[in-house]
Amino acid sequence: MSSQTEAAKTLRERKQTRNGKGQGIGIVTAADRQERSHGQLHIYDGEGKGKSQAALGVVLRTIGLGICEKRRTRVLLLRFLKGPGRSYDEDSAIEALQKGFPHLIDQVRTGRADFFSAEGASHFDYLEAQRGWDIAKGAIASALYSVVVLDELNPVLDLGLLDVEEVVNTLNSRPEGMEIIVTGRAAPTPLIDVADLHSEMRAHRRPPQEEDNLLSLNSTGGIEIYTGEGKGKSTSALGKALQAIGRGISQDKSHRVLILQWLKGGSGYTEDAAIAALRESYPHLVDHLRSGRDAIVWRGQQQPIDYVEAERAWEIARAAISSGLYKTVILDELNPCVDLELLPVEPIVQTLLRKPAETEVIITGRCKNPPAYFDLASIHSEMVCHKHYAEQGVDLKRGVDY
Repeated sequence: MSSQTEAAKTLRERKQTRNGKGQGIGIVTAADRQERSHGQLHIYDGEGKGKSQAALGVVLRTIGLGICEKRRTRVLLLRFLKGPGRSYDEDSAIEALQKGFPHLIDQVRTGRADFFSAEGASHFDYLEAQRGWDIAKGAIASALYSVVVLDELNPVLDLGLLDVEEVVNTLNSRPEGMEIIVTGRAAPTPLIDVADLHSEMRAHRRPPQEEDNLLSLNSTGGIEIYTGEGKGKSTSALGKALQAIGRGISQDKSHRVLILQWLKGGSGYTEDAAIAALRESYPHLVDHLRSGRDAIVWRGQQQPIDYVEAERAWEIARAAISSGLYKTVILDELNPCVDLELLPVEPIVQTLLRKPAETEVIITGRCKNPPAYFDLASIHSEMVCHKHYAEQGVDLKRGVDY
């Protein structure tokens, strides 16, 4: 069977899964993906957490692509409404990236640090928004960057600080190979209409606690879950890992990070090169392990090796969480592992209940039936897919999607 036929088959199976048909959860490996050459416009919005983190994850993958294939893969990270005077989670992550890869990422911050409404916008706010947009237009026109991240552009448009029609026209006329990522709440409809990808980070509130519910009585903080059909789950986790690495560097103390990835065996993932380079720049700060076959695992077609690989990674995860040696543990694609019944739920629940208070655990992946440990999460963002270029037959791209 040809690779194009395989890609089409995978897409059909994914759609069947969304519609409640087919065989269930399946993860497409890097080896199965076909790469596109033209750039797409990505929109991440919604009330949930993970939007800026997802942008950071794409930055990490793009840098990894440059290292892997010696391509010119410069990134511009333009941050609106994030002026000096206030710190943000991603500040230290960006600093770590710039130290580790000084010529691959440029950052510009605009705006003021205060929150304000459309009625409270000042002349300064309009000037700062325009300054940021002028920089963005120049960067897009120059074609010097592979990826341009316009962080928090959505609320700038929602506040009426920039003309939506001009922004849409400029983004539509971007160079063919340039990826543009726009983040922030309340993306305007005209921008969504021209986007190739629209993923909403939907915030889920935990259900009311009941006195006779063991999970509610033992709920603990520091657990984040990113799930759903939309793009941004693993990408947000990568961004979270960068934030943790940067936090350890900026505080000049131990803040070790472990990234464990299930159902992602084999090679071809561009973030591997960037993570390896970060380890060279910051030794002993980040550990990374993949597990699973280099193949799609569908419900009903599990093989013995799938159970062995899932358990192998979980044993490492359980020891890492319990030890307290890692301040951040990323469990990427753990949810579909549980959904595929490659791992039992109860040991995961018990490990999370007993984790050290200072250890953060981030869990990602799609699942049809939310497992019990979802009730332990302090943050749960569901990535809702409103639009995805893959559904239009557009191939995924190294350095952006994997």
